[in-house]
Amino acid sequence: MSTHLLNAALAAAERGWHVFPLRPGTKRPALHGEAACPRTGACAGGHQKWEQRATTDPERIRATWSHGAFNVGIATGPSGLLVVDLDMPKNNSNGDAPDGAATFGALCERTGHAVPDTYRTRTASGGEHLYFAAPSGVRLANTAGTIAPLVDTRAWGGYVVAAGSITPAGPYEAASGPVAASLPLWLLSILKPAPKPVQAPSVSVTAQSRRYADTALGNEVRNVSGAQLGQREARLFRAARAMGRFIAWGDLPRHEVEQALQEAGEAVGLPPSQCRATLRSALNWSIAHNQRRRDAA
Repeated sequence: MSTHLLNAALAAAERGWHVFPLRPGTKRPALHGEAACPRTGACAGGHQKWEQRATTDPERIRATWSHGAFNVGIATGPSGLLVVDLDMPKNNSNGDAPDGAATFGALCERTGHAVPDTYRTRTASGGEHLYFAAPSGVRLANTAGTIAPLVDTRAWGGYVVAAGSITPAGPYEAASGPVAASLPLWLLSILKPAPKPVQAPSVSVTAQSRRYADTALGNEVRNVSGAQLGQREARLFRAARAMGRFIAWGDLPRHEVEQALQEAGEAVGLPPSQCRATLRSALNWSIAHNQRRRDAA
């Protein structure tokens, strides 16, 4: 038994985070798979995966870590966490490529927000994990590159390696921030599932509204296409905010708006992943705030 790793597991559990064992020196779960499930103990009623077996019970944790020097996994969903993973470029990437921390910082700057101050860890690869308390009532899933290049997230269905764990590449260490701050609303707007549009209006209204919406989309595409260096991100963001209402009202399907603005953004030199993140954030906000037409009774 490793006292250091046991203490790391207990420390995470004291924060209310659900932990489970990872194979010594690795990031892989140490629990049995479904094919090898004995259907006893915790699995007596059926196979339990690592997310279901993760626990905050100190006695269960002590019993588990008494059997080996297990690294510590934190099941983010049951723990009420959303963890932002700021990764490092792969070995075969361009040596000048920015890492996840740089692209996330640039996104924060573009959207007018400071990099959030929250509990974070340094990963064995040199990246960072930013821990946030997930909001209640929203079931967030894992993402890969949705926020920005080399910026992933872990929520339901995901896990992270806890501080104190050790791999051949190095240790996971607590870096700063005593507590996990609440997930910022601007990040939530990017990550949460898009709201369903309201029911489409009658056929006669639809024809007139569609013509107006098509004209508006054409105008916004031209606005983005004419953006100069330094204006491109802001033009794309404003265009998506303006067009989101037509999606909410049922005048235009979302995929048509996204495709048109994505193509316009890429045509003026914005990276595809940056366009996608900007559009998702702005459209989600606009749809959520335009569920009723302004001219409706």
